[in-house]
Amino acid sequence: MVINNIALQGLRTTFSAAFNKAFQTTETHKDRIATTVPSSTKLNTYGWLGDFPSMREWIGEREINNLSEKSYSVENRHFEMTIGVNRDDIEDDNLGMYTIKMEQMGQSAKEHQDIMVIEMLPKGFKSKCYDGLSYFHDAHKVGKKQYSNRGDAKLSADSYAMAKATMAGYKNERETAINIRPNLLVVPPHLEKMGREILTADIINGTTNPWKGSAELLVDANILNDEYPDNWFLLDVSKALKPIIFQLRKATKFVSKVNENDSNVFYQNMYIYGADGRYNTGYSFWQLAYGSTGTGEAN
Repeated sequence: MVINNIALQGLRTTFSAAFNKAFQTTETHKDRIATTVPSSTKLNTYGWLGDFPSMREWIGEREINNLSEKSYSVENRHFEMTIGVNRDDIEDDNLGMYTIKMEQMGQSAKEHQDIMVIEMLPKGFKSKCYDGLSYFHDAHKVGKKQYSNRGDAKLSADSYAMAKATMAGYKNERETAINIRPNLLVVPPHLEKMGREILTADIINGTTNPWKGSAELLVDANILNDEYPDNWFLLDVSKALKPIIFQLRKATKFVSKVNENDSNVFYQNMYIYGADGRYNTGYSFWQLAYGSTGTGEAN
């Protein structure tokens, strides 16, 4: 191939198309458990996270909820990946492997967002949410009461039932039920069999299974961790706001550095292609999720 501006532009178009196609078609679980929130600054402050909002009878003046007491900030992070293409390979038309690499780069870029979102679940046993406590904790305070969204029982039909009952009992500061309806069970691959049994079997332990069809199952290896290998999670993903926040400052895009005067071309005989984006993840309402370490006995 004769290297000139037209040839380089055509190559960029080819590589960009390969990247974008893979990015758009790669299937992920992110949108099942996370709400994407746009960002226009270095960080977003979620002052409105706190007590679940609810209607009340209007008697006298409006009651204004104080959003400043429990502020929670998520700072955007910058991510990138870069691939170098040797000038000799372009001259020799040896580009097939690079097109595949661009596809892999698009797939990896999409999966990175997915991994960041899913990993927020096991991290929630230690990482803090808006009330200053770990996302999964046994002493979240609402008004004068404390609630737990953390357990240690191994996954079983009984521990699943306990988690559902626990989440159904959450109330707001007015002590009104907030109608949490968990509908997604998230497990690591080695717990898939148990998860499917709980959610699809007609009979469990010789009796009719009341939990058949009560939730969907999500199996993902990214919740595996060394400290709690048997952890599992029950989520309510039916609300307008899902348990995890995916904060998007700048969408991931394909970029290149291929000017003949660029230092990478002049000194290294290399054309540079890559992708970058700015985003981060955070926690929304802890009431939308229940996490068990799986370190104890099954109930």
